[in-house]
Amino acid sequence: MTKWRNRFAVDRLEGLLDEPRPGRPRTIADEDVERVITATLESTPRNATHWSTRSMAEHAGLSQTAVSRIWRAFGLAPHRQDSWKLSKDPQFIDKVRDVVGLYLNPPERAVVLCVDEKSQIQALDRTAPILPMMPGVPARASHDYVRAGTSSLYAALDLTTGKVIGSLHSRHRVVEFKKFLTTLDQQVPADLAVHVVLDNASTHKTPAIKKWLAAHPRFALHFTPTRLRHGLARAEPALVLAQPRRTLVRRAHHQEAPARHSPLRARPQRRHPQLDHHLERRPRPYVWTKTADQILESIARYCRRINDSEH
Repeated sequence: MTKWRNRFAVDRLEGLLDEPRPGRPRTIADEDVERVITATLESTPRNATHWSTRSMAEHAGLSQTAVSRIWRAFGLAPHRQDSWKLSKDPQFIDKVRDVVGLYLNPPERAVVLCVDEKSQIQALDRTAPILPMMPGVPARASHDYVRAGTSSLYAALDLTTGKVIGSLHSRHRVVEFKKFLTTLDQQVPADLAVHVVLDNASTHKTPAIKKWLAAHPRFALHFTPTRLRHGLARAEPALVLAQPRRTLVRRAHHQEAPARHSPLRARPQRRHPQLDHHLERRPRPYVWTKTADQILESIARYCRRINDSEH
């Protein structure tokens, strides 16, 4: 502090500024930085769809490292491209308000379950034994494989507790979905109403399902907007469904489909302990924060950006 007080006493505010530091002087001027940013945002190379650090370095007359540093400083990543999709559901607003209302203010004496399905989980068996991992060498499997069938995993995420109710089936039809609803009916206490949030798959709206719902009046289905690609679907247990496939199926070897063979085996009245481990590990409540008005306003802003785009 004494140093800065003395500098302020002698030079006033000018004394608080940084003095020239030793070392190599700056070689990239502000004009060079502006030229790189402008070219990145407003142009594309002749022989490619986007700039790379090498092509931009050649175009701007700078080093590849300099271009990389400029892009990182301004958050530019020409090699990345996100996708977007807008729902054309005529009941979009009503469905958003319905589902978000359940997330923010769940009814009393009721449970809100977000249901999703992971279909086409393939059971593969390699045509040759796996070569084990060794220091410096990963485990190696033959490129050729034999298909042993597929399975479908159903899961329902309880927003209040974070627990997941799951079941595995050999097929993906109305019959299996009705069995899963029966599983939910058995596991949710009988004195609670059940509000199920799910997508618009054809198996969810058949006469058989409507008949089942009529016989179980405590169940109510709430459909998300069709072809939804928005944060409203984040409460669906998609990541939970992907976890067993990554850790139990992808690198395992099956002579038959997982629904009939360990490690993912669905038995009457009992689930496989490894499946339970993945579906119920570290349950955490799902806290929804955005209101329906905030979601609709963010979509409206995005639509305005799309309409104002030159493309």
